Amino acid sequence: MQVEKHFTTQQAAEMVAMTDDGIVSLIHSGELIATNVARSADSKRPRWRIAESDLGRFLLSRRHPASQQQATKSTRRPKQTGVKQFFS
Repeated sequence: MQVEKHFTTQQAAEMVAMTDDGIVSLIHSGELIATNVARSADSKRPRWRIAESDLGRFLLSRRHPASQQQATKSTRRPKQTGVKQFFS
């Protein structure tokens, strides 16, 4: 049985180039799934752990559509013969 890796908010923040507070904000907004591993659910200070798969899902949801398409090579117009070009 393989155990999934979990990250603290600080570790996740370093991985995605954000602040710790930014990660916590995403957890509170529901954009990022995390588990509170504090001894008591009523604890004033939660201890969040983020599963590797949940962090991956979050990153995929943030992917820009343009990054999914392959870049196409632009083609230039062929030069016309007999026409003077003043600007190049």
